Amino acid sequence: MGPASNPQSRLFACESLILGGMEYFFACPYCMERISMVLDTSVARQTYIEDCEVCCHPIEVRYTVRNDEVRQFEATAL
Repeated sequence: MGPASNPQSRLFACESLILGGMEYFFACPYCMERISMVLDTSVARQTYIEDCEVCCHPIEVRYTVRNDEVRQFEATAL
């Protein structure tokens, strides 16, 4: 799902390039705080679990990349 189709991500979705990756901002599905994660844009599709830097709850992160641009992003509570 892209940021527009995920209400929790849509609130704060934003991108910026960082050394071989992309910093992606979104709302934590637990605490709704704006957080960011660096996504590896050299891989077309990834799914992994990372803790929120604010509330420490686990978030399942799924995204796809095409031409160094995030095409789909989903952050869900586990």
